Amino acid sequence: MKKTNGILYILFGLIFITQKAFAMGVDEHVEKYFSPISDKFSDIIFTPIEIPGGDIPILILLLIVASIFCTFYLRGIGIWGFKHSFYQIFHKKVNDGHKGEVSSFGALATALSGSIGLGNIAGVAIAISVGGPGAMFWMCMGALFGMALKFCEVTLALKYRHFNPDGSVSGGPMFYMERGLAQKGFHKLGKTFAYIFALACIPGTFGGGCMLQTNQAAHQFAVITGGENSFFATNAWVFGVIVSFIVGLVIVGGIKSIAKVTSKIVPVMCIIYILACLTIIAVHFTDIPRAIYTIIHEAFFPQAIYGGIIGTIIMGLRRSIQSNEAGIGSSPIAYAAVKTDEPVSQGFVSMIEPFLDTVIVCSMTAFVIILTGEYLNYTQGISGVELTSAAFASVKAMQFFPYILAVVIILFALSTMLSWAYYGQKAWTFLVGEGKKRILCYQLVFCSFIIIGSCMSIKSVIDFTDATYLVMAAPNLIAIFIMLKDIKKELISYCKKHDLIFRMNKKWFENEQ
Repeated sequence: MKKTNGILYILFGLIFITQKAFAMGVDEHVEKYFSPISDKFSDIIFTPIEIPGGDIPILILLLIVASIFCTFYLRGIGIWGFKHSFYQIFHKKVNDGHKGEVSSFGALATALSGSIGLGNIAGVAIAISVGGPGAMFWMCMGALFGMALKFCEVTLALKYRHFNPDGSVSGGPMFYMERGLAQKGFHKLGKTFAYIFALACIPGTFGGGCMLQTNQAAHQFAVITGGENSFFATNAWVFGVIVSFIVGLVIVGGIKSIAKVTSKIVPVMCIIYILACLTIIAVHFTDIPRAIYTIIHEAFFPQAIYGGIIGTIIMGLRRSIQSNEAGIGSSPIAYAAVKTDEPVSQGFVSMIEPFLDTVIVCSMTAFVIILTGEYLNYTQGISGVELTSAAFASVKAMQFFPYILAVVIILFALSTMLSWAYYGQKAWTFLVGEGKKRILCYQLVFCSFIIIGSCMSIKSVIDFTDATYLVMAAPNLIAIFIMLKDIKKELISYCKKHDLIFRMNKKWFENEQ
């Protein structure tokens, strides 16, 4: 009954928004009034500092330093701990006696559905169109070093999560900042960081969580229904209304409902997309060495039109952040709901996420775009899903693929929106408290931004998304750094218990006894 009431609230709210839309000419109004606000906000967040060779945004530099430092501090955990990550998924039995709401795989599926989205299709295309083929190399580097960051934040999320009276779980950076930093003696700092993160997470869910997803999904849907002159091209908000209602039907059910849906959607959409990519790669099999050379060469010696090496690195890392989310603190909110009494175990599992998301799926997209040579036709500005679609359609046997791609994109978009709606809901309840009406208020606003995103220009959406992610990352990275020694102690204790010492640097382990 409560779920039905929630659905009705969202339905009536969307009907009201739709009625207003008919009277206003929504697409034009959204672009006119919201985009300038988004652009100004992005300009502030991307304040750069000068380094030899160019300028780099301060917060991106912070992410680079943090990911590299954590990787070396934990002795390359992304390498020696990778096998154990898969062991936790496929061999370890779930103990239903442990507190939590979802299985380890269910949490991974939810987190993957949040990270595997339009960033893997449109995001890669944007990176290549703006930063050149070399941007893909830096995307992968960002993901590989980001695995250590992901391990740290997820381990902390499990260690400091909160169990609600109704059996549900609340966790994530808000809680390990407030509780973990308090244990280190930083009471005021922890509470301040927790509120900053929660306040940034909510617009973050609106940006990358729904606006980017619906924007590119609406664009591809318009392509297959008639192009620039189609009804959906000039009335993208209609597509947004339809998608927002579908999302609303699922998110009122909470994490169990979301995990149930995403655990089915994620494997299907990944298999369809990867098979399609492999088909294109097989057609251009003999050109693979040339594509690899192009990626590596352009990573260090990019063409001037891409802004030089600093421009290529920045664009690659920006898209890597948006793709795998390592360090920004979003996916730990989902992992916190896992049924386990060992925080480190899920930290290992979480390292699979950036690897699958960026190193595998994003690389597939990059190879399709580079092997077909379509990126050479899109060097005059930001090109998203249209570049990926054109790359597939360039192969005669795959000219029908824009239609399949539209289905895949919608599935990617839906799964990402479902996960980010949950992240935002947890941040919202951290700020205003639990309560059905309060949660429904957030859900309605989230669904409204799905409509807004469908009407905006891709540049404004991308800049707003990256800016909100970086604001989330700033307090999260500082908190991780302060608690890094505690994370290492948890890791060593876990490795000793599960006989993983031989995989680590033995001298390092002995020095920590």
